[in-house]
Amino acid sequence: MKPGFAGNSMLLFGVSVVLLLLMTLFESALTGMSTGAERLVTFLLLVLPAGTGAVLGVLSLVRWEGRQWLAWTGVMLNGLFALFHLMVVLFAR
Repeated sequence: MKPGFAGNSMLLFGVSVVLLLLMTLFESALTGMSTGAERLVTFLLLVLPAGTGAVLGVLSLVRWEGRQWLAWTGVMLNGLFALFHLMVVLFAR
């Protein structure tokens, strides 16, 4: 069975969490990079997948795919994750 937008949204949230854990584990590899490069890596690996997951959750709600609770959960989790890391990228020195 093919997962819908809500399932893919939750899958992207899981990917975002795994990427956060990997970035935390290998943070010492980022020490030699410039701050602009660190911000770009953080945006590409943490904000972009979570933002895409939030959009997929909204698409699931718009299309009425059936599992509304899963779509709302995906929107909330991905949205909060993306907003938090976006604020970290924007306000980090």
